[in-house]
This record gives sequence, structure tokens and C-alpha cells, in this order.
Amino acid sequence: MGGMSSPSSPAPVQHEHHDSHGSTPAAWTTVVIITIAFILGTLAVIWGNWPLFWASVGLCGVAVIVGAIMAKAGLGKKRS
Repeated sequence: MGGMSSPSSPAPVQHEHHDSHGSTPAAWTTVVIITIAFILGTLAVIWGNWPLFWASVGLCGVAVIVGAIMAKAGLGKKRS
């Protein structure tokens, strides 16, 4: 095994600098509401409660609207 040489390591990859990675109040609020909606929707399917299931589907739409409103209010990611 003395004749084997180790492969040369590749050049380091340079990444762009990101400040927030989307961690904003608007993003987190949207994610929390959608997570609650998915949990409720899952329970609704298990229980066979279809009105609750469709309400949870509607809650996903509400989450998107709330996130958009919060972003327009300045609580989202700042555009460069």
C-alpha cells in the first residue's frame, strides 16, 4: 500500500453570504400557521371529520395571505 497516493482535495467552495435565510417574522408566522393547519388536517382525516379537514385546507390559504400582508408591512425579507 506504500505506492498509493492520496487524491488531492478539491478547491474550497465559496458561497454567497446570506444574512437572514428567510428567518423573518412573516416567514415564521406563515410556517407556524401552516404547521397547525397540517396537524389539524391530519387529525381530521384520522377522525373522519371532513368539515375540519376543509377548514384546515382553508387555513393554509389564510397563512399565505397573512404572510404576504406581514411581508408588505415590512416584516419580511428585505429586497436588495
